Amino acid sequence: MTYCVGMVLDKGLVLMSDTRTNSGVDNISVFRKMFHWHKPGERMLAVMTAGNLATTQAVISYLEQRTKIPEERHNSLLEAPTMFQVATEIGRLLRATIEERQEANADRGRGRFTASIILAGQIKGMEPRLFLVYPEGNFIEASFDTPFFQIGETKYGRPILIRGYDRTMSFEDAVKLLMVSFDSTLKANLSVGLPLDLLVIARDGFEPTHARRITHDDPYFEAISSSWGNELRKAFHALPDYSFYTGDE
Repeated sequence: MTYCVGMVLDKGLVLMSDTRTNSGVDNISVFRKMFHWHKPGERMLAVMTAGNLATTQAVISYLEQRTKIPEERHNSLLEAPTMFQVATEIGRLLRATIEERQEANADRGRGRFTASIILAGQIKGMEPRLFLVYPEGNFIEASFDTPFFQIGETKYGRPILIRGYDRTMSFEDAVKLLMVSFDSTLKANLSVGLPLDLLVIARDGFEPTHARRITHDDPYFEAISSSWGNELRKAFHALPDYSFYTGDE
């Protein structure tokens, strides 16, 4: 399992993903699920993946054309003229990759190779855009009504995002909100785990504004986790007490 979030702000885009792919007691695996590319002054693109690891790695490889000899390699993401066409290309590759693996494995492959992808980025002269690409290859775009997308283990961190999100918030507050969302998910599900990858893309920046990996000993994440737990307990005890008896009994 995994957990990835992409968020649209007035200032740009913020993305965070975990790195756990196996949560067995004695077999915990870590793989990167966030990838980004940019042409300075021209475009900045990023994807996050969830689902079958072999499927998502194959899609990333196809996008980067790693199967070609070095002098013939090119990244198709850096050639499409619009973000819509980038999303279309990713959807096509994702659907084709899933179908290829399912057909190769016959009935044993049905449902085993599904995956989904969050695409974020901006091309010069256009708005920053965020897409959610489904296994079938179709996709939807973020809007004022749906300003963030989640893939993977979404249910534990979603209430935090719904209550705390504000399109006008700063990048710093958005990162703080995502860390609380991820901390809540980590506490509830062992299939999501550190390290976390963080990427901030400022409007018209066309390069990573801020990118880092958050590890187990990260002091800020530890402070967020501890403080959030303490403040939740305080808030709980500050709520009105429930009574089994009414005032007229």
